[in-house]
Amino acid sequence: MTREAVHKLVDAIPEGDVERAARLLQLLIAGSDPVLFSLLTAPLDDEPETPEEVAAVAEARAEMARGEGISHEEARRELGV
Repeated sequence: MTREAVHKLVDAIPEGDVERAARLLQLLIAGSDPVLFSLLTAPLDDEPETPEEVAAVAEARAEMARGEGISHEEARRELGV
């Protein structure tokens, strides 16, 4: 199979399945990188949030609503990423 054929398959993936397909492709690419493979296959964190975590998220959202946060791009610049 050619890359062009694979691109056509990707283009035919239903919108609701794109994220899952992307993860599968990442797993293929990560096959030779055990750390990346472990990160991609790690189970989701399904522990319930503590009251403190809920409060921290609510405060962070309130700060963002007041315009007190910084954008993703600004954070990347500050971190030199």
